[in-house]
Amino acid sequence: MELFGIWIAAFLTLCIYSFLYKDNPFYRFAEYLFVGMSVGYGIVLSYHQGFIPFAWEPFTDVFTGESLFGLIKLIPIGIGLLFFSGLSSRHTWLIRFPSAILIGVGCGLAIPNVLRANIFEQTRGTIEPFAAINAGTLSGMEIFGAILMVIGVICTLTYFFFSVEHRGPVKWVSKVGIAFLMIGFGSAFGNTVMGRVALLIQRVDFLINDWLGSFGALF
Repeated sequence: MELFGIWIAAFLTLCIYSFLYKDNPFYRFAEYLFVGMSVGYGIVLSYHQGFIPFAWEPFTDVFTGESLFGLIKLIPIGIGLLFFSGLSSRHTWLIRFPSAILIGVGCGLAIPNVLRANIFEQTRGTIEPFAAINAGTLSGMEIFGAILMVIGVICTLTYFFFSVEHRGPVKWVSKVGIAFLMIGFGSAFGNTVMGRVALLIQRVDFLINDWLGSFGALF
């Protein structure tokens, strides 16, 4: 069975990489298989980790008399069932209520986290090294890096500050910000390319060592 799994994995890998030549039935087969298995896995996972513990069990506990607390959970269950009103053209307007609740709760949970991660934590990370500089615990290169980071933050924010016309000193500061942006985008793109190349190396290593190496077990 282990050998059979290796051959299946090798076949699907070659099907995916066949797209490098052109679109073909083998690539579409592997693509559809991946999408179908992902959807099926997601449905089963949602059923066992979502529907059963949060909808079915509280619902049955109410009727068996084990827990009357499940009556409260019937409210979100009913709201969730309103999503299926979109299947009826006559009652499709009911889907606005669960959609509004979902978007409202999602925004309420996401906005504080986004502010903390993208603004407060970034500001703290920019200023925090200067406390270490004041304590005298940083080396010369670390001090240079902290100062360079502050310069990059100020110049980059200046580039996105459109309330003042970019002329004179503001123009040159914004140009420095563009340079920092290009460096950041370049490093992010390089990291993405390295990740993809690492995946390619892993697959080629699998094909050479595991798949081709399995011929010895067959013959």
